[in-house]
Amino acid sequence: MVLDSPLKDIARALRQGRISTRALTDAAVARHELLGNRLNAYRTFAAERALERADEADRAFAAGSDLGPLQGIPISVKDLFGVSGLPTYAGTPRRLPSQWEREGALVSRIGEQMGVIVGKTHTVEFALGGLGTNQHYGSPLNPWDAHDQRISGGSSSGAGVSLLEGSAVVAIGSDTTGSVRMPASFTGTVGLMVSHGRWSTDGIVPVAPILDAPGILTRTVADLVLAFLALDGRSARTWNEDAAEFESRPLNGSRIGIPRTLFWDDCSEGVAEGVETAIAEIEKAGAKLVPVEMPEPAAVYEMFQSGHIGTAAVYGMIRGEFSEWWDTLDPNVRDRLERHGASLPAYEYVGRLRRVEGWMRAADAVLADIDAIAFPSVSVTPARLADIATADAYRAHNLAASRNSAVAALLGVTALSLPVALDKAGMPVGLQLAARHGSDPDLIALALSCERVLGTRGQRLGEPPLLAKYAPA
Repeated sequence: MVLDSPLKDIARALRQGRISTRALTDAAVARHELLGNRLNAYRTFAAERALERADEADRAFAAGSDLGPLQGIPISVKDLFGVSGLPTYAGTPRRLPSQWEREGALVSRIGEQMGVIVGKTHTVEFALGGLGTNQHYGSPLNPWDAHDQRISGGSSSGAGVSLLEGSAVVAIGSDTTGSVRMPASFTGTVGLMVSHGRWSTDGIVPVAPILDAPGILTRTVADLVLAFLALDGRSARTWNEDAAEFESRPLNGSRIGIPRTLFWDDCSEGVAEGVETAIAEIEKAGAKLVPVEMPEPAAVYEMFQSGHIGTAAVYGMIRGEFSEWWDTLDPNVRDRLERHGASLPAYEYVGRLRRVEGWMRAADAVLADIDAIAFPSVSVTPARLADIATADAYRAHNLAASRNSAVAALLGVTALSLPVALDKAGMPVGLQLAARHGSDPDLIALALSCERVLGTRGQRLGEPPLLAKYAPA
């Protein structure tokens, strides 16, 4: 089935006329009809709109127009982004004002290339949570467990699930302290948080403006290369040549730092072991491993535990612009806001901003001499929904799951997660690579070299059991 092919092959098939965008979108819609009610990836699935866009893309292909690698590709978008003609809820039970439906630069870029947005995926309410739960609509389910209902990671909770469902080939999310990388790790997909400021956050409901960054989830790093090129403002005419540059960079000679403080602590069984095995394979293929210490990781994590700067920012936004939404907040979101957002003095908020800026400068200096640091994307296995039903259990697991990605974000890096193993519970394990701010293309090229050594998710992990259980005979 062409829909399951690498993005590069799908793009080539569309241009050669071996498949139409309409047929590709029909297949994506069919996947959603088969699994959508079970997996719950989407807040809004817009099949009719998607098919109209598919016909427009086909007409452009017929006219000889090549607008970029996303032309005709089924894409899901997190329900924090404005998309013309679709409502924005930001994980809340009420539609946000129309200003939040206006498309920003990133979604506009998809439209300019005639990418086919199939719908808007679920998010944790106001993006404030790393587990992916939503008590208003139900939580997207992780298809790697065919028996128990497990979390998919947040706050871009439906993004990775939409890729596994097969209704999207590329998923767009946002990442403040891990909201792309955690769902990627939990679902066995690839997730990139771009450097803060590289891409505009216009048209995205904000969390913490000093940290907020758009991100991409894809099935493989090879897919990520084309999606990144498409959204990074490269020329539509040269995307094949640009992709070849990524593919030509060898792993041999790369310097990868291994930070031992904090990042490897308290891992679920099979997590550290899976990442260690992958790193050993990368070293055997020619990468040089070097010990490295990141600036004050314990202090960074301590700030995250007390709400860092995002919780206060979201509290102020809701109490101001979205005051009518307060009474219907998800209890887990309200608990976090009341604990860490309501009582933070202005002087402490400013002091935290300064400390974060200092950590970012220090991290930049450490990363100047290496290509990336490597560590587990998430240290714990995805929880069963039943195991996080109480406020205390949710809080503890959210902090543990968010730790590694949150610390990396507060150090101001660009980072991605790629799948490398299954833990003892049979759930995906991600390897996180983080690099100096602004080095996004180099980081992706390094990850692509690693994927060539390690294999893709399908090659290394197999396929999610729930998908096999509900696949048509």
